[in-house]
Amino acid sequence: MSGTSSPEAVKKLLENMQSDLRALSLECKKKFPPVKEAAESGIIKVKTIAARNTEILAALKENSSEVVQPFLMGCGTKEPKITQLCLAAIQRLMSHEVVSETAAGNIINMLWQLMENSLEELKLLQTVLVLLTTNTVVHDEALSKAIVLCFRLHFTKDNITNNTAAATVRQVVTVVFERMVAEDERHRDIIEQPVLVQGNSNRRSVSTLKPCAKDAYMLFQDLCQLVNADAPYWLVGMTEMTRTFGLELLESVLNDFPQVFLQHQEFSFLLKERVCPLVIKLFSPNIKFRQGSSTSSSPAPVEKPYFPICMRLLRVVSVLIKQFYSLLVTECEIFLSLLVKFLDADKPQWLRAVAVESIHRFCVQPQLLRSFCQSYDMKQHSTKVFRDIVNALGSFIQSLFLVPPTGNPATSNQAGNNNLGGSVSAPANSGMVGIGGGVTLLPAFEYRGTWIPILTITVQGSAKATYLEMLDKVEPPTIPEGYAMSVAFHCLLDLVRGITSMIEGELGEVETECQTTTEEASSPTQSTEQQDLQSTSDQMDKEIVSRAVWEEMVNACWCGLLAALSLLLDASTDEAATENILKAELTMAALCGRLGLVTSRDAFITAICKGSLPPHYALTVLNTTTAATLSNKSYSVQGQSVMMISPSSESHQQVVAVGQPLAVQPQGTVMLTSKNIQCMRTLLNLAHCHGAVLGTSWQLVLATLQHLVWILGLKPSSGGALKPGRAVEGPSTVLTTAVMTDLPVISNILSRLFESSQYLDDVSLHHLINALCSLSLEAMDMAYGNNKEPSLFAVAKLLETGLVNMHRIEILWRPLTGHLLEKVCQHPNSRMREWGAEALTSLIKAGLTFNHDPPLSQNQRLQLLLLNPLKEMSNINHPDIRLKQLECVLQILQSQGDSLGPGWPLVLGVMGAIRNDQGESLIRTAFQCLQLVVTDFLPTMPCTCLQIVVDVAGSFGLHNQELNISLTSIGLLWNISDYFFQRGETIEKELNKEEAAQQKQAEEKGVVLNRPFHPAPPFDCLWLCLYAKLGELCVDPRPAVRKSAGQTLFSTIGAHGTLLQHSTWHTVIWKVLFHLLDRVRESSTTADKEKIESGGGNILIHHSRDTAEKQWAETWVLTLAGVARIFNTRRYLLQPLGDFSRAWDVLLDHIQSAALSKNNEVSLAALKSFQEILQIVSPVRDSDKPETPPVVNVPVPVLIGPISGMSRPFVRTDSIGERLGRYSSSEPPIVTDELEDLNLWWAAWNTWYRIGSESTKPPITFDKLTFIPSQPFLTALIQIFPALYQHIKTGFNMDDLQKLGVILHSAISVPISSDASPFILPSYTEAVLTSLQEAVLTALDVLQKAICVGPENMQIMYPAIFDQLLAFVEFSCKPPQYGQLETKHIANAKYNQIQLFAPAEWVALNYVPFAERSLEVVVDLYQKTACHKAVVNEKVLQNIIKTLRVPLSLKYSCPSESTWKLAVSSLLRVLSIGLPVARQHASSGKFDSMWPELANTFEDFLFTKSIPPDNLSIQEFQRNENIDVEVVQLISNEILPYANFIPKEFVGQIMTMLNKGSIHSQSSSFTEAEIDIRLREEFSKMCFETLLQFSFSNKVTTPQEGYISRMALSVLLKRSQDVLHRYIEDERLSGKCPLPRQQVTEIIFVLKAVSTLIDSLKKTQPENVDGNTWAQVIALYPTLVECITCSSSEVCSALKEALVPFKDFMQPPASRVQNGES
Repeated sequence: MSGTSSPEAVKKLLENMQSDLRALSLECKKKFPPVKEAAESGIIKVKTIAARNTEILAALKENSSEVVQPFLMGCGTKEPKITQLCLAAIQRLMSHEVVSETAAGNIINMLWQLMENSLEELKLLQTVLVLLTTNTVVHDEALSKAIVLCFRLHFTKDNITNNTAAATVRQVVTVVFERMVAEDERHRDIIEQPVLVQGNSNRRSVSTLKPCAKDAYMLFQDLCQLVNADAPYWLVGMTEMTRTFGLELLESVLNDFPQVFLQHQEFSFLLKERVCPLVIKLFSPNIKFRQGSSTSSSPAPVEKPYFPICMRLLRVVSVLIKQFYSLLVTECEIFLSLLVKFLDADKPQWLRAVAVESIHRFCVQPQLLRSFCQSYDMKQHSTKVFRDIVNALGSFIQSLFLVPPTGNPATSNQAGNNNLGGSVSAPANSGMVGIGGGVTLLPAFEYRGTWIPILTITVQGSAKATYLEMLDKVEPPTIPEGYAMSVAFHCLLDLVRGITSMIEGELGEVETECQTTTEEASSPTQSTEQQDLQSTSDQMDKEIVSRAVWEEMVNACWCGLLAALSLLLDASTDEAATENILKAELTMAALCGRLGLVTSRDAFITAICKGSLPPHYALTVLNTTTAATLSNKSYSVQGQSVMMISPSSESHQQVVAVGQPLAVQPQGTVMLTSKNIQCMRTLLNLAHCHGAVLGTSWQLVLATLQHLVWILGLKPSSGGALKPGRAVEGPSTVLTTAVMTDLPVISNILSRLFESSQYLDDVSLHHLINALCSLSLEAMDMAYGNNKEPSLFAVAKLLETGLVNMHRIEILWRPLTGHLLEKVCQHPNSRMREWGAEALTSLIKAGLTFNHDPPLSQNQRLQLLLLNPLKEMSNINHPDIRLKQLECVLQILQSQGDSLGPGWPLVLGVMGAIRNDQGESLIRTAFQCLQLVVTDFLPTMPCTCLQIVVDVAGSFGLHNQELNISLTSIGLLWNISDYFFQRGETIEKELNKEEAAQQKQAEEKGVVLNRPFHPAPPFDCLWLCLYAKLGELCVDPRPAVRKSAGQTLFSTIGAHGTLLQHSTWHTVIWKVLFHLLDRVRESSTTADKEKIESGGGNILIHHSRDTAEKQWAETWVLTLAGVARIFNTRRYLLQPLGDFSRAWDVLLDHIQSAALSKNNEVSLAALKSFQEILQIVSPVRDSDKPETPPVVNVPVPVLIGPISGMSRPFVRTDSIGERLGRYSSSEPPIVTDELEDLNLWWAAWNTWYRIGSESTKPPITFDKLTFIPSQPFLTALIQIFPALYQHIKTGFNMDDLQKLGVILHSAISVPISSDASPFILPSYTEAVLTSLQEAVLTALDVLQKAICVGPENMQIMYPAIFDQLLAFVEFSCKPPQYGQLETKHIANAKYNQIQLFAPAEWVALNYVPFAERSLEVVVDLYQKTACHKAVVNEKVLQNIIKTLRVPLSLKYSCPSESTWKLAVSSLLRVLSIGLPVARQHASSGKFDSMWPELANTFEDFLFTKSIPPDNLSIQEFQRNENIDVEVVQLISNEILPYANFIPKEFVGQIMTMLNKGSIHSQSSSFTEAEIDIRLREEFSKMCFETLLQFSFSNKVTTPQEGYISRMALSVLLKRSQDVLHRYIEDERLSGKCPLPRQQVTEIIFVLKAVSTLIDSLKKTQPENVDGNTWAQVIALYPTLVECITCSSSEVCSALKEALVPFKDFMQPPASRVQNGES
């Protein structure tokens, strides 16, 4: 106020007043004297006041009524000039605030009169304004009068006055409320209670209001009355009023003084009770009106909406909602619902436009939207207002595209039908506006032929309305095309921007608060802890509430937003608009993601994804997601349905790229537009900036990117980055230069996107990995069944993600590698596989080289985790994958071999996992790795891995792809064994340490430690594993490998076996050697007998190895020999083991089965091994045992239990060196037991017996393939017996002898193949024995010698030996049969030489020399043993005779002449010894059965049926006759003299035989010349003489003898008679023909015999001749006489000799009769 109250101002005021009064006085001088007077008195008054008072202004104000009076009178004159002067003066007074209330009242009354007279209207308004604004003296009625005055001036006809009045009214209304605000300010501190006490809120409560407040209340109440067309209560004197003006005033008050209504219940009451109902009432025409319900020309039954009122109502509503929302929750719900309704398509365009503008105003106020959401959407039974607003906007936008508005032509050009004032000629070039010949593209939306331009209407974030501001318009304005769309578009954008920035801001605050509180809570101060917890829990509650609101807001709006934005995105032709839409979708997606609203997040992302891809692109991931499916699906939003429009394809977009779709069956090409690329960039942006909240929708994002990358032809390069590059297939990609320059950028962003994954938290990272994995699965599904180029996007990106997240590789390693391993690497498509393997191996190598913290060497778990996938790759069969795996191993070995440590087992496992069927190159690579390990890394790896090295090396030996690798790997095993040998001590120490640790662990866990060969110490186990591996290789299918492995195994055991502990030998024997023997035996016996043509390539195979069976035979031989050698050389180690005898049995069993195998090589070798183990010296007896270490001197008891019962003889404290020394001491210590030893030998005998009996038993049937044991085999077999017998002779009994005999007999009987016979058989003429026969005889010889010196009880074995030998003797004439086998007799070879090349036949051996030798042995033996009781009792002599009878009876028919000669001489020798014995035992009857046998033998020999051969010389014949004579001599010397000791039947037989010899002994086939010699006359003579000698021996001692002699004579005579008769008969019949030589000879012989007989009879004592005999002799005479007629001179001379002796019978008849009787 200083401006008006300073001394200068006051002085000026006084001067001005005085001059004003003077001027007035002058003007009124003539016409209005009263006024003049008043003015003059006024001057005086002023001067007086000025003089008297120091406070001049206050004094003036007190007297203001008087001071003002002259001016009021002046106004009353109604003279314009005077009035103007007065009003100016009054204004000056007012402006200095020197007007009192009364004066003011007077002034107002004066102004009213002027107004009624329509004078100085503008000046009046000015005066009122000054009066009311400069001070607050005007109250109540005065104030209301002043206001009414202004209102009335507003409704004058004058335009200027009218407008000025309107402005004045507005200002006055404002002043009234400003006063109230000022009044509140003044009283604020003092009066609080009365307001609180005053609870009653109705109109009568005005009395409580303070003066200014009361004025304001009355004014506002009347404004409402006036707008509602009711009479005012306070503004008395109003004549007319318009609603538009009233609404404007209401709006300005509400807008400018919201606090008044919010702080005073009286005002709040007005709002609720008056304003809101008024607004709702006024809205009714707009609500009911439906455009097109009737034509606008006919009178409408419904009141038509009126633009000015409607627009103002909307403004009021905007203010109400904005300012008083909290007071008017229910009312606002109604208003908002109305607003939503105004957007309906059947409302007038202008109404929809202003409604959209109103909504835009809320959209820029996120906090307000939040309140809507809290008050309505989140309440149970309330309208979902917020959701409806958003959905309404969406529907509105859709309706603009879909429904061209109908109705009057005036509005028809808003339909967007391309008739924009001719600026557009046709839809074809919609949006092209020609400007100076050039064509520019207007920003617009275009959808299905509807083209809507985008207008620039407002700055982002502010709702500057156009039509809500048209307060001067009465007619509805014409809305330009695209305006509503543009506003709606901005609504959406602002809505999204507002909500997201608000929620994210709050979220950020909450998060920072949480962080700070947790930080505080974790701070150590105790005192604050309690309150911190309290604040934290408050925080939590607050956050829960806030979060509920945020979620509800998003849930309420996302559907509508998405529907609208998707449609706009599809329709947009403007890059900026597209950018905005995408940005909105992106921010929404990110917000949903942050709030964890998966469905909505995925829906927005889906929309962006769809936008990135060409229209109708078949991307399953978009159509199957549970998130929004955008194709024609209707979202039901609380009764209001929002239709989703599927994108239209014919949008006019610039195509920037053409490529192939990523599909199983690509159909043609697809085009990418610049908008697709724009969307793609948004997508990349989304993933890059908001990756952490994408969660499961990574899958959508990545799937889309994958398809885009594919269409654009980006291909993965090393490290997983994508580079532009194209596969050479299909009418592939066409890219514009614009895109070409973009590609590297896109590729770069893509890479950066995955690089930024290192900043994601663990959960998000897992989402990313999972998404990549499922994407990769889809790509794999598509790549099935064809070898097209697959999409490698996912695999490449998995690799990239893995590489950048190496620092926390553990958390993603399993899902990452698991997917690559189980899915990608096993895919049938090779390119896909290759990349899977590439990715996997790159990750493993990167992982191992990455500088982890702590380093890998200290983090074994991580190292094993990293190496594990490498091992898992072994389960994949594709060779390309395995090659990658092995290359990776090789690289790891080369770069990190020294630091693998605990990773060794895995790495070795990879090499070992290569299987046979995986191709040569794989095996080669793996083997290369192994060689590297064995040569360079054995010393660096933990000793526990050595066993794995052994296993792996062994497994390479078993691979059959490449023989060289197998052989080399056996070499590696040898090198490894050397390494063990050299580093033994260190390895042993380390292993023992490790073992102790493991043992301890196992005990803690309570489990049993389990490892192969367990009880043995670890170092021994290592050796055992090595042996076991070599053992496996010894049964490899390939002979070369078997041979090499076998040699290596036995060499290793030989060279290094001494390192083993004593007890470990038990395992070596049982688990290694015998196990190997078992397997070799099994393989050999089942091996194929098919001939192998060639050994692969051009290698020829020797015939002895040309079947699998023969090749296995070699292995069997090698193995058996090796084991036998170990038993032999290491016996001193083995024998003290408890179960040596069991091992011995098993070994013998193996020898037996090998010996019985149907293979000569094996069987022979088995016997060699048998011989080897039998040559083992028997243990030394204690007396001569050398000095042994004290430990072993304790004799170990024979243990039948398992070995574990034995305490170790060698305590394992010594070093290997000591142990070696101990073993190699001069004589190995042996502690054994005699009994046990004997058992071993008997076991050997039993084995020998089984081998012998089985091998020599003839097969049942024969064919070409029948196996017959070879001679060397049989020889070796029999040769074993003597050595063996030495050890078992003490217990050798008859049964054993029988067994032996059977074997010897069978062995001798085995024939040989005719192929082999020339090499084995002696030529027929040489009397040589085969080695087998020699062996047999040697065996028997050994036995007989043993019996000879043995005890008495052994002698009962003699007869058995004789039987055996005699059986062999029989072979001379009757070679033994071998089963049913047809053998050719070797005798045939004499004549037809064996054809060497004929198919093999079996040839029986020449048994003659053998039989003869056997015979010699028999004779020798008999000479020694003839008197033995057993020999006598068992009728040995008889058996010998019986045996000899065969060759003797065959005589010339014998296969060899020597046989019968030997037989005769042997017989003679035997009888010379045997007969005395027989006579000696005559009475016992033990020899009774021998005599007939002997008689028959003589008979068969002397009168043989065999004819001498034609080429027999006369000398030979005579020699043979001499033999016969010898036999007869034997009879006469050794038998007949002792006739009384001999059975008479036997004597009879002898007599008959001699008789027969004496007559009928001629041979029948002689030439004339030889006849005399051939007649065996010597023999006959001898027979005769013997016969006669015996017949007429001087003294008949027994009647029996006499009987025999008589019988002999009568036989003789009878034969002579018969021969003579037959001769006579034949002679007569033959006539002149001479008789056969044979018969002539016979008759001559008989005649000679007769004469000899008669001579003999005469010499004999007469009493010895029976009378009967004489009668028979005489009876011959007539017959002899008849022969006289014969023609043969020889016969005649013989006859003469025969007849001469008869002269002695010429005697008288009488005495003849007497003689005959006597």
